[in-house]
Amino acid sequence: MSQIDPRELRNACGRFATGITIVSTEIDGEIHGMTANGFMSVSLEPPLILVSVGKNARSHDLIAKSKSYGVSILTDAQQPFSNHFAGRPDENLDIPWETLDGNPVIAGTLAQLSAKVVDAHEAGDHTLYIAEVTALNYTEGQPVLYYYTGYGEMKSG
Repeated sequence: MSQIDPRELRNACGRFATGITIVSTEIDGEIHGMTANGFMSVSLEPPLILVSVGKNARSHDLIAKSKSYGVSILTDAQQPFSNHFAGRPDENLDIPWETLDGNPVIAGTLAQLSAKVVDAHEAGDHTLYIAEVTALNYTEGQPVLYYYTGYGEMKSG
């Protein structure tokens, strides 16, 4: 049994600044999305990415069912999307969905990836969904960053 308090672990790991993504999937014509900073590139050949999804998150079972997901890496102007998909919905927010190789992604983001799940690993209270990238787009811009308990920005120069 671990002696590490879960809240203290979250506080410590929160010191690692991350970008913010929206991970999305479509089931029966309905798009579902979640804010995630537990995202990473796993391999360049083959092109693999990973997203860590809490077992209690609604998207957990949806990704398991669809076996694919889209990833939208947010710009600094898209912070409202992060809040919306993190459980603070804004009914007035217009989400500019588009499709990339069969998966929903958000238009105008820094990068969009479409991927098919190739493996899933249970890891404590999360599942790591490893997926092969089937299509991608990217552009220049500034990311929205998350650090500890709030948003930040990257200063260039």
